[in-house]
Order: sequence, then structure tokens, then C-alpha cells
Amino acid sequence: MKTLIFVIAISAISLTACNNQSGDKDKAGTDTAPVAAETNMAASSPDANTQLSSSPISGIVSSYLQLKNALANDNGKEAADAGNAMVSAFKNFAQSSLSAEKKKTFEDIQEDASEHAEHIAANGTNIEHQREHFETLSKDVYDLAKTFGAGQTLYKDFCPMYNSNKGATWLSETKEMKNPYLGRKMPTCGEVKETIQ
Repeated sequence: MKTLIFVIAISAISLTACNNQSGDKDKAGTDTAPVAAETNMAASSPDANTQLSSSPISGIVSSYLQLKNALANDNGKEAADAGNAMVSAFKNFAQSSLSAEKKKTFEDIQEDASEHAEHIAANGTNIEHQREHFETLSKDVYDLAKTFGAGQTLYKDFCPMYNSNKGATWLSETKEMKNPYLGRKMPTCGEVKETIQ
């Protein structure tokens, strides 16, 4: 009985800590509701597509964001579809216009990232396995966005509770937390660590 009470107490502390991080941001003046509204307006405006297409990696970023959103919604099938889209985006990426240095950077990242996207695509019924591969894939897409620009504002988010409290990062198109690692269980757990223009 004491063990059960101890486990419940630790869980409550962890949940409170994660929720307090989100609450502190609201107190600090970060208002997530207008951001969500702005994002929805941006997504439906023609300028949003034009802005996204200004980056050579726009197809990769687009499929990555679809993948992130599918995982945040606990939808392994949609995540698998987005993984397939990422594999295609990597295969269809036109490297001919890149400088030698950027081409090498892309090739170094492409092999690893494509492999993780393939694993996500092949495991539509195993969302936890998809999330394991998404963690490394997120690092690869972050490196691409820093090298090539994403063609849109991205936010590097951090979840402190994923992977036995080791934490993990991901990229998002909004400041609003939609945690792909914890999904609907704890959708708002996390904080913005960096803004990528």
C-alpha cells in the first residue's frame, strides 16, 4: 500500500511540474490562444503556402509537421503515411542547386533521416516505436532547418518527461504545445527552447 501511495505521489509531482511549466509561460505574457488563431489563419491563407515553398526543404518540413501532428493525436496510421511522404520528399529533393558544402550536409543527414522515416512508415500499429524513431528524426530535421532555412517560423520544443525523464525535442509550426511523445495523455507538456526563422 505504501508503494502505491509513493507511486501516485511521484506521478502527481511530475504532472504538476509539467503543467506548471506551461502555466508559467502564460503568466509571463505568452498567450497561446491568439497564436493558435494566427496559425489557423496562416495555414488557410495563400501566403502560408508561398512562404513554405521558399525553402528547398519545404516538402521535408511539411511531411515532418504532418508526422508530428499525427503522433500528437496518437494516430499511428497517419504517422506512417507522413513517414512515407518524408521518404518520398528526401528521394525527390533536388540537390543540383546546392553548394558542395550544403550538398554534403544534406547527404549526411538524408541517409539517417530517411531510415528513421522508413521505420515510422513501417510501424503504423506501434506508435511507441514510431516515437523512438521520431526523436532522432527530429534532430535531423532540426539540422536541415538550421542549414537551409525552413521557409517558415518553426519552434524547437522540449518535453522533459519523455524517455524516463531524459527528455526529447521536436519542431513545431506553432507555439502551442502539441506533444508528439506523450500524445493525448499529456498534450501540453513541454516548452519552447528556440525559434527558428
